[in-house]
Order: sequence, then structure tokens, then C-alpha cells
Amino acid sequence: MWWLANAGPAVLAAAAIAAGGGRQFRPVWTLRIVNAAALVALVAAVALAAWVALAGPRTLGLTGAEALVATRLDVVSVTMLVLVSFVGWVVVRFAATYLDGEARQGSFMAWLAVTLASVMLLVSAGTLPQLVFAWIATGQGLGRLLLFYADRAAARRAARKKALSTGLADLLLIGASVLLWRATGTTDIAQLLAAARAGTAPDAMALAAWGIALAAMLKCAQFPLHGWLTEVMEAPTPVSALLHAGVINAGGFLLIRLADVMLASPAALALLAVLGGFTALFGSLVLPTQPAIKTQLAWSTVAQMGFMIMQCGLGLFYLALLHIVAHSLYKAHAFLSSGGAVERIAAARRLGPVAKPDGMAVALAMLGAAILYGALAIGFGAWTKPPQAVALGAILVFGVAYLIVQGMSPAAPRPLLQRTLGFAILATAAYFLLHHAAEWLTASTLPAVPAPGPFQWVLLGVALLAFGGIAVAQAMLPLWCDHPAAQRLRIHLVHGFYVNALLDRVIGGRVLGKA
Repeated sequence: MWWLANAGPAVLAAAAIAAGGGRQFRPVWTLRIVNAAALVALVAAVALAAWVALAGPRTLGLTGAEALVATRLDVVSVTMLVLVSFVGWVVVRFAATYLDGEARQGSFMAWLAVTLASVMLLVSAGTLPQLVFAWIATGQGLGRLLLFYADRAAARRAARKKALSTGLADLLLIGASVLLWRATGTTDIAQLLAAARAGTAPDAMALAAWGIALAAMLKCAQFPLHGWLTEVMEAPTPVSALLHAGVINAGGFLLIRLADVMLASPAALALLAVLGGFTALFGSLVLPTQPAIKTQLAWSTVAQMGFMIMQCGLGLFYLALLHIVAHSLYKAHAFLSSGGAVERIAAARRLGPVAKPDGMAVALAMLGAAILYGALAIGFGAWTKPPQAVALGAILVFGVAYLIVQGMSPAAPRPLLQRTLGFAILATAAYFLLHHAAEWLTASTLPAVPAPGPFQWVLLGVALLAFGGIAVAQAMLPLWCDHPAAQRLRIHLVHGFYVNALLDRVIGGRVLGKA
């Protein structure tokens, strides 16, 4: 069974070797080989998920090297395996057409296969050495993909900046892994998680949690080191989609995988919650001002990764896993379909005047969304859920209100209001249903959500006010976007308040190169 668990990475690695040594320009057989390998990986991942559902979680080690190489199969790993293999297969098929005619298409497919194999080894790692090796290999594979157009100075700059960030994350994870090994005497992830639950070596566990938290934030492009993520648009579009197959969200997976260790340090969790929440707010502010669709999607990913990190900081690891799955699927699709969307909009007939909702419409939309959320929360038994989950669900109210307000403008047609109300009800109900499913599936794998303390209550209150304020501002954007003060603010928002430029100056041109 260990061989089946590693069939996906093995066939992808073999396909990478064939692609790297084969024809580079329009490599017909290479494309078929990599596509077949990606499909085999997807089938193997689905088979493993079915096997775990029947046989239960377990660790499968390589005979004679159990301390170095092992596969951990549980609901977390098989969920990520199916997600990564599915998104990877779609990206491989898309890249075959997207890069048709490129001089180095074979090399691109080779590094694409290497990156996918590395991510699959990462999410299924059962030992610390395999986890660290796959973590580093994933970053190296992505770096080579970012440099596909190596003649572009902006691409080299983004790749170097990303290498600095992930290189520091690699060192932090290595240090945390050595600390965990010394504290527990084992490299088996399942055993060290059991030791963390039992309270073994609490000081060492807390220190390791800090290293893991910092490594995860660096990997997920959290503020102020988010700049490289917004600059990867110089790479081919399949790379942007591949980021969401366990690459950019690898930090979130690391926190979920080692959740019991993270609970040993409430201070590290607090840092995750604060910095993740701030990154989510920052990305949400900059996002609407970006003129290019791919840049908007990149800033959306910055915000989404911040929200995922905040979920982990609040102890909602099962919701963070659900967030990874949902965000990966919709954002990978968004990147792959962005070109077609632009073409359809350009070809469409000119629309009428912009429907501008007034203050009353926004207030009614907020009230309606709050009533809808409250009714469904009562129906789904929200009083039995952790307060953190209920509060984050309340943030959904603001997104639902933004959806409803689009149909409440005086100039909006009635069918638009009907559709937006229907989608609002569907989105809210789906949140509760998926919440229940994620909690039930991970109950025996992930630790229980800790009770919130005074700091967490204050943080939740601030988050509700902040996200609510941004939702109201975005809903009323058509009303005040032409104001001189708004125009001046927009200039600073477009450039992300120049945080990335200041970071470039601190790092220095000799390291990053000229763009």
C-alpha cells in the first residue's frame, strides 16, 4: 500500500525526467506523458481517499527507512492529495494548449511535474525529514517556473524576492523540526502530535510552534512580505493557477498538519491571528483599485491567505482546511478563465449607466443579510459551535450584504434583485453545511477548538468592525469614487501604500536586481 500512496509522485517524477530530456518545442509525446502521469496521480489519490474512509487513518513507512520516509494517510492528507492532484491535472492540460509554440515548453512541463510531485510528497508526509525535504523542493520547483521567461527583469526580480522569503521559511522549518525531534525522540509526525497532546516538553513545543508559525507566514506571503506574490504575473498563467495547488497555501497546510504543536503556544497563535487578519484587511483594501484582472486575483489571494492564517490563529484548523479547498478550486479556475473573461467583456455591447446604491439600500442589505445569517445560524445550532467560528461566519454577512446590495439599487432591474437574494441564501446555507461537514470529518484528526480568551474576544470584535467597514465602503464605492479625496486615496491604494517598494529598498538592488 505504501507504493500506491506514492504512485502519484513517482509517475510525475518519471514524467519530469522524460519531459526534461525530450523535445522542447511542441513536444507532443512529452505532453501526453505528463498528462497521463497527472491523471494517474489523481486516480491514485481518489483510491487512497476511499481506502482511508474504509480502513481508517494510518502511517505507512518504507521498510528499513521508516524514520526518514513515510506516508501519513488521514482525512487531512487525502483531502489535500485529491485537491492537489485534481488542480494539477487541470493545469497540466491547460498548459499544453496555453504554451503551444513556446521554445521551452518541454522544460516547463518537466518543472510543472516536479512541483506537483513535491507538493504531493509534502501533504502526505508522515515524517519530519520528508516534510522538510518536500517543503524545500516545492519552493525550488516554483522558483524555476517563475523564471520561465528569464529574460524579463521583472520575472527575475519576483523570483529572487520569493526565494529570499521561502529560503528563510525553509531555515525556520528545519530548526523547528530538529527541536521537535530532540524533544520527542521521534521523527514520526503522528507520534510527535500525540506527544504534543500529552504535554511532553512544553517549552520545546512552544518554541517549535513559533518557528512553524513564522515559516507558514513567510510561505503564505503575509504582510509585509507579500510583494512577490503580486509580481508573479510575469510568469505564464498556469503558474498562477498552480500556486493554488498546495504551493501558496502550503503554510496553511503546515499549521493544520502540526495543529497540536501550535496549541502549545497561545502567543504564536495570537501572532497568526493578528497578522493574518491585518493581511486580509490590507489585501481587501488594495484589491478593488487594481486595473488588471490577474493583479486583482493576486491581491485577492493575499487577502484569502491572510484570512486562512487568521483562522489557524483562532484555532479553527478544520475551517482553514475547508478554506484551502474552496479557495484553491475557485481561484485556480479564475486564473485559467481570466483571458476568456476579458475577451467576453471586450466583445460585449456597452452597458447602461452604473447602478449606484444609496445609503438606504446598503443599510437594508446589511439588515437583510444579518437576519438571514441569524435565522440559518439558529436553524443549524450555532450555539453549540465555537464562538470563533460563529464570529467568522458573521463576517460572511458582509459578503452576502455586498451581494444583495447589487440588486437593491433604484436603477437595478427586479430580476437582478431576485437572483442576488437567491445566491445570498444559497451561499449562507452552503457555509453552514460545509462547516458541519468539515467539523465532522476532521473531529478525530484535528484538535478541538480552544476556548477564546479576552484577547481573542477583542480580536474578533475588531475583525467584525473592520471587515464590516470595508464591506460598506466597497458597496458604496460608486457613490464616492469620484470624490477628490477618494481619488487621492486610490493612488496610494493602487501601489499598496508603497510597502513593497520600501521592502525592495531595504533588501537592496544588488540582491533583487534591476526591474
